[in-house]
Amino acid sequence: MRRRRLLPPGLLRGLRARLVVAFLLVAAVSALTTAGLTYREARNAILQRSQDMAVNDLRTQINSLAPELTVPPTRTDLEALRLQLERSGTSRDWDIRVRYRGVPGGDDAPPSSPARLPADLEKSVEQRHVPAFQRVVRNGDPWLLIGMPVRQSDGAPSALSVYAQLPLNAEEANVEALVSAAQRGALPVLALSVLPALLAARGVLRPVRRLRQAAGRLAEGKLDTRLEVKGTDELAGLSRSFNDMAEELEASVAELRRLEANAHRFAADVSHELRTPLAAMTAVTDVLDEDAATLDPDTASAVRLISQETGKLTRMVEDLMEVSRFDAGAAALHLDEVDVAETVRKTLQARAWQDEVGAELPDGVRARVDPRRLDVVVANLVGNALHHGGSPVHVRLRAPGPGADRLLLEVRDSGPGIDPQVLPHVFDRFYKADSARARSEGSGLGLAIARENVLLHGGTVRAANAPGGGAVFTVELPVRPPGAAATRTGPGPDGSDGPAPDGPAEPAPDRPTGPAPLTPG
Repeated sequence: MRRRRLLPPGLLRGLRARLVVAFLLVAAVSALTTAGLTYREARNAILQRSQDMAVNDLRTQINSLAPELTVPPTRTDLEALRLQLERSGTSRDWDIRVRYRGVPGGDDAPPSSPARLPADLEKSVEQRHVPAFQRVVRNGDPWLLIGMPVRQSDGAPSALSVYAQLPLNAEEANVEALVSAAQRGALPVLALSVLPALLAARGVLRPVRRLRQAAGRLAEGKLDTRLEVKGTDELAGLSRSFNDMAEELEASVAELRRLEANAHRFAADVSHELRTPLAAMTAVTDVLDEDAATLDPDTASAVRLISQETGKLTRMVEDLMEVSRFDAGAAALHLDEVDVAETVRKTLQARAWQDEVGAELPDGVRARVDPRRLDVVVANLVGNALHHGGSPVHVRLRAPGPGADRLLLEVRDSGPGIDPQVLPHVFDRFYKADSARARSEGSGLGLAIARENVLLHGGTVRAANAPGGGAVFTVELPVRPPGAAATRTGPGPDGSDGPAPDGPAEPAPDRPTGPAPLTPG
């Protein structure tokens, strides 16, 4: 755990680190495999060479001295032959045993040699009359054991056999030196392999890094981002595929933006063109409403229905005009320092909701907001609660605590609440929870407009179900929106560009004067 904290986070999870580690592992395995094979072959070659030279030297000395041996020999003759063979092999430091069948004591081992010869070695020499040799380790030291039968001049086997025991300490030291040299050479090889590993990782990671940066620019909306294609390998093919994807994405997004702009323009144009005939129809229906009492019941009912539907259509056109402003980025805040509680009370009084809505509005909560847009937010949320929730409806204003810079406004109804599947969509445009409710008093834009106005202030609005039942809409507004201290510029209430007034905003000419229209979601 301590070592893990000392490493930079994600160091061993990076592609560069994995490539370098893989390269080093391949280099290490290759070096170890090569060293192992070299060690085995060199060891066998060294031991085989020493073995062959010792066998040849022993055979030469036996062929030179054995013919002078008296037959049958005495024990003294055998000891003299052993001493002559040992003196002739002083350069090899071997120990000799001479054995002649029928002469006891001729095979006594010298004090410095291994105590006993292997049985299979003796069997090969004594019974099968063939030369034999064997490498053994005794007391931690390597030895080469050689058994040599002596033949008569006619080639027939004789009773004489010679055994030599040769220490291999010098050869073992040569092998150990070879191993040490291989070990010392492996570390520099691994250290030097880091450089080609880094170069190889860089060659692989550079296109990947460029691809990542290009994908990041593409995610930021820079759809004209392209990669430079070099070579014909897999990474070049990936770059070409990325460029093709970016080109298709740019064309698709351009087409979608064009269609969206056309749709927004169409909605705005239609809404604007409908305002004049709707104004005339509203004037006519107002006159008819005044005379409805003098008409027969069927005609009066038809007149009231036309007046009601004309009012709905007027509100829908006004809502569409407001949505078009948000889509076009022409909606501007006209901020003023207001008493939030008093502003909410005026909204409820203007719509005669005092008896239907309970309010908990502490005085002295001041914030810099757009009074007209705050009126729209409160009216739409409360109206939605009255029409689609249940009475009584409660409005509660929470003053920001010490050091806090945001206030909370809650609208709670007493209805059954909102279906959990509907909650994520309550602020969507034209969304209605009941799909069978094809025609209703609302247009499905009220909550969407309320949300856009809250977001314009830099706040948030969310919907939830209260634990005790009923729906709760919570609006969170900053006491001073970002940039509120500066004079805001942008399209004014009349659609013209210019500085926003510091005082209360005048009603926009395309909105009805007086209280903002209610559009339940």
